[in-house]
Amino acid sequence: MSTNKHQGPPAGEEIILLKMGEMVLKGLNRRGFEERMMGNARRRLQPYGQFRIYSRQSITYVEPKTADCDMDGAFQAMSRLFGVVGLSRAKACQKDAGAIVETAKTYLNQELSAAKTFKVESKRSDKSFPLSSIQLSQYVGGELDDAFPNLTADMHHPEVTVHVEVRDYAAYVHADPIPGAGGLPVGMGGRAVSLLSGGIDSPVASWMMAKRGVALEMVHFFSYPYTSPEAKEKVLTLAKLLTPWCGRLTVHVVPFTEIQETLRRSCPEELFTLLMRRFMMRISQEVAERIGAKGLITGESLGQVASQTMEAMAVTGAATTLPVFRPLVGMDKEEIVRLSRRIGTFDTSILPYEDCCTVFTPRHPKTRPSLEEIQAAEAALDIPGLMQQAVEGIERIVMEA
Repeated sequence: MSTNKHQGPPAGEEIILLKMGEMVLKGLNRRGFEERMMGNARRRLQPYGQFRIYSRQSITYVEPKTADCDMDGAFQAMSRLFGVVGLSRAKACQKDAGAIVETAKTYLNQELSAAKTFKVESKRSDKSFPLSSIQLSQYVGGELDDAFPNLTADMHHPEVTVHVEVRDYAAYVHADPIPGAGGLPVGMGGRAVSLLSGGIDSPVASWMMAKRGVALEMVHFFSYPYTSPEAKEKVLTLAKLLTPWCGRLTVHVVPFTEIQETLRRSCPEELFTLLMRRFMMRISQEVAERIGAKGLITGESLGQVASQTMEAMAVTGAATTLPVFRPLVGMDKEEIVRLSRRIGTFDTSILPYEDCCTVFTPRHPKTRPSLEEIQAAEAALDIPGLMQQAVEGIERIVMEA
């Protein structure tokens, strides 16, 4: 008998089962990953009621403490929790073959009544259970076949798979799990600053780095009156749409008008975009250093626009000493759009409010710049003064999950 004081959910209670992904391969560090994921889950579940969360045998259990918990909302929240590769709503029951059959009949009645073919898959983590996994599947399958005349067993391509798991505290019955968000728990990969524009790419890049366990803060460059208040609200909406995946986000809104106007007056037009992006890197590094972040994230994709050639990205990256992560660098636009739709940011990204990157766009931008010519153009600028003015004017807006 288990010595753990927690004895699992009472029979008949519906719970959520979260299957861990690559965390199970982390060896001695695994427990730290599990604890981080459970902590993230607790914060995400707060709007939906009180839940008990614990982990056993590579499964995290989410049990409602009270009858008024919003299980639909909780399940949706957990489907966006990085670190989870699959999740199911399951019914707990006694570790008894008859109880398992009765639970399957009632809990999965709708699915079983509508299907023509089925199979049962069993896992017996509790080796003291008297039936083997194969024996349990055969027994439950035979009983369900008798109870539902519409069903025929199909071991290869069933419409419905009944999953039975006999674990330490109880047995659990559920249908096919749905795919989870995957990746690693947010926070395990450190902290980084993501340059968030109003376009399609940067929210996707942010999401991809959060999936690798990176906690994010956002920097947005705002050039009023060249960009409208609606453009700023659009970016804040994008940040809000990312919070179900990433957790709470702080958006650092940087006043960028003075820098852009100075560049237009003082620098060659064909270098304008590159010089602007170097200022963005410097300011983002300043923000990163203040919050303890160790990297910058951009939505650049190789060759997509003039400022995203190898030479241009090398010149831009040279403005910072922090590593610059470009998760979209090898993706084409169709792939990025597809992912944008999946994570729910596409419709907002295409709203017709332009960001500062479209202000004073050069007619013939330089695509093969050298660092020497860029630095020569910057020699005419008061870089520290422009930087200080922008950083002192930063507005910080917290977006709650």
